[in-house]
Amino acid sequence: MRLQTVGTVATLLSLAAGLACAQDATPSDPAVIRAETKLVLVDAVVTDKKGGYVHGLMAKNFKIWEDNKEQNIKNFSFEADPASPSSSQPRYLVLFFDNSTMNFGDQARAREAAGQFIDANAAPNRLMAIVNYGGAIQIPQNFTADAARLRAAVSGISVPSIQVNEQSIGPRLTAAGSFGARDVILALRTMAKNLSGVPGRKSLILLTGGFPLRDPELISEVTATIEACNRANVAIYPIDVRGLFAPGGDDDDASLLSSPNRAAGSPAYVRQAAVSTQTPPPVFALASFTPGMAFFAPQAPGGGRGGSGGGGGGGAGGGRGPVGGGGGVGRGGGAPAPSRGTNGVSGTPAPVAPMGTIPPYNRTRTLLPKFPETAATNQDIMHVLAEGTGGFVLINTNDLLSGFEKIGKELNEYYLIGYTPPDSAEGSCHTLKVKVEHSGENVRARTGYCNAKSRDLLAKNPVEKTLENRAAGAQAGDVDAAMTLPFFFTGPNQARVDVAMDIAPKAMKFEKVKGKEHGELNILGIAYATDGSVAARFSDTVKLDLDGKKEVEEFSKKPYHYENQFDIVPGQYRLKVVFSSGGDSFGKVEKLLAVDAYDGQKFSMSSVVISTNYRPAASMGSDLDALLIEDRTPLVAEGMQVMPGASNRFKNTDKPAMYVEIYEPLLTAAERPKDLAVAIQVRILDAKSGEQKGDSGLFRIAIPDKNGSPKVTSGTVLPIASLTPGSYRVIFSAVDSAGNKSQRWSDFEVQ
Repeated sequence: MRLQTVGTVATLLSLAAGLACAQDATPSDPAVIRAETKLVLVDAVVTDKKGGYVHGLMAKNFKIWEDNKEQNIKNFSFEADPASPSSSQPRYLVLFFDNSTMNFGDQARAREAAGQFIDANAAPNRLMAIVNYGGAIQIPQNFTADAARLRAAVSGISVPSIQVNEQSIGPRLTAAGSFGARDVILALRTMAKNLSGVPGRKSLILLTGGFPLRDPELISEVTATIEACNRANVAIYPIDVRGLFAPGGDDDDASLLSSPNRAAGSPAYVRQAAVSTQTPPPVFALASFTPGMAFFAPQAPGGGRGGSGGGGGGGAGGGRGPVGGGGGVGRGGGAPAPSRGTNGVSGTPAPVAPMGTIPPYNRTRTLLPKFPETAATNQDIMHVLAEGTGGFVLINTNDLLSGFEKIGKELNEYYLIGYTPPDSAEGSCHTLKVKVEHSGENVRARTGYCNAKSRDLLAKNPVEKTLENRAAGAQAGDVDAAMTLPFFFTGPNQARVDVAMDIAPKAMKFEKVKGKEHGELNILGIAYATDGSVAARFSDTVKLDLDGKKEVEEFSKKPYHYENQFDIVPGQYRLKVVFSSGGDSFGKVEKLLAVDAYDGQKFSMSSVVISTNYRPAASMGSDLDALLIEDRTPLVAEGMQVMPGASNRFKNTDKPAMYVEIYEPLLTAAERPKDLAVAIQVRILDAKSGEQKGDSGLFRIAIPDKNGSPKVTSGTVLPIASLTPGSYRVIFSAVDSAGNKSQRWSDFEVQ
């Protein structure tokens, strides 16, 4: 599903991005719809009882439902028909080798079959690309019709950089991934985003040994990956390279991963991950205030430490960022926090108001299909990816070439169905179901789509131009706001900046709309490089609907907390954020942003986040799904999610949490050093005198069991109860067992 502005008011919700849907579309602009309407486009593959593709069907033969409500079909075509608007468009196929789950023997068989398939199928109208994943994404060959180059990439042979026919080269994939891509699920999501600019329906053949879906957090990642594939129009076709083995159980000899058998019919997404309660042993003896360093005291009933490892979310505060709700030691889980922002000072529980809560139709996990009862545990992931994106699974066969050929035949064999969807809120997710009124015929289509919010929502909107002029102008705003800008490395020379703001409530103007007090706040952020050029930007609209004047009065008592994220390369910048609810009143905040150079090869650290707003990551539920679907990354350590605050100013009765990411390149090495360890030390100094007020000593933190991502997260409570009012500096120092060191600090105030 792709959300695009069409004409003046029309939008296209497209599950088949890039395909022509209007009579006046041109080859150079195939996705344009001239009519002022909106469409959901769904591609459907129809087969008979023997698996043969069914041709000759008409629109009247199909029925389509969104959220169990039948829709009227407005557009229809068959892509194998020479008269189809996109019949002359090349088809794109990605061979994705999941080396992280295949042993060497299975890899050899898979690559041999792939080579034979390439010889028989590479053609100018059928472009292929080769992708390897073994903890990081590698692209040995981009889209091309050159069979020799594709075969060489599949076999691992180094191909010299020679001149080739440019007409044989298709769109370019990039290998730049994210430190979050610690497993194949996130790598597939990265690839889907990468393929979003490639026209038409794309097929991705996933050659894998599979793995179990035991971690609840992984289910949210799968949901977001399915949505990313649907938005980019990527169908996944998993092939289990392990060959024949007993269904219903894992074959330890054929897979690098093993797990207990799943009870028949039990969905994988209700499995609970085991959480370790062991504390990593210290490298050295801990210092005096060590008890205060333990990350989050035991919670009151209803809470808990939450799951270990990454994860967590919290929805999108202020329209995009996570929010508080249940933050603070002792509050525990309880009801999930609102996903669309909260009017509260950081660290204050979100008010129990209907504004911004996830609507009942935003059932993101309904995108996940049910698992077949006979599937082996390691095949769960194959079925859910295939059925969720419109592909199919090939399992329990040693004839991999036949599987390749079956997938290759399907590149054109789909019907494109369009309908006008009912109005729905941004961020909402919807189920899709397609049927054919012919007995004995099977239909495969994607399971749903999400109306995800754009990262530059105000693009080409007149409001954007007004805010741009105010950002560039010298006039100061008349609405106050505070802002912090912590950054985190996501890859070599790539960083993600978290924008956390507390905005004076008078910025939001309300008016009566359909019985509600409705307010909208438009926000534009622009990062200017030292030469004045624009290095990054984001724009957003926060929409709030409150029940009456009383709720508006409550809203006006506290700052509105807003969060967003944007990506940028290392450098020196000035970030300007401008916001307005209309009229002459507006706010403007400026802050310098310095992001260090990072090549991915050095031991390093992120910014240090200090915040009183945190909660158990396990309490996220579908909030995490919504967060990941909006392509946002939560800050999670020790099973807790930390939301950045807009200022580092606290009372000594507060219990602020600290969050930091450590980047250990040895975790990505082919052979990591034995007994690799990472330890940190936290010191508190008086900012004026430099006098040390506390020292944790050096203590070890947990690192991933297997290689892949260099990112290690660390969280702890900042003990400030004994500090008198004044200015302080907290210094994070990290060291590994190889002697590499890194250090960051952050200033804070105690009132």
